[in-house]
Amino acid sequence: MPSRFTSKQGPSQRQLRAGELLRHAIVEILQREDLREPALRNLSITVSEVRASPDLKQASVYCAPLGGALTGNDGTDAIKALNRAAGEIRHQLGRRIDLKFTPALKFLSDTTFGEAKKIDDLLADPKVQRDLDQE
Repeated sequence: MPSRFTSKQGPSQRQLRAGELLRHAIVEILQREDLREPALRNLSITVSEVRASPDLKQASVYCAPLGGALTGNDGTDAIKALNRAAGEIRHQLGRRIDLKFTPALKFLSDTTFGEAKKIDDLLADPKVQRDLDQE
């Protein structure tokens, strides 16, 4: 699976600004709106990044359930629930943002938190600490 952080050219300033605008609005919707999807009730979601396409008609929303996964270790149930509610969230988003088009939303699991934990665990390993202390 390709990493979302590697690309030849990278996003434009317009895409970055739109992504941040969308991220703030989506966080507000998830905090304040009563969504019809029952799996999202009483669930806190961390939205770490929103990547907008060059034409701003599509957006990938990288998120994770706060404090770990809803069921399972990777949060796939929460992501599935968010994708089921994507139309409703998009509708609410259209009321909050000032863009020519309201982008179609695709929610994806953010794995960066898990990767950071793996690196922290490796660095905390006594064998690694011993090697670091020798330097």
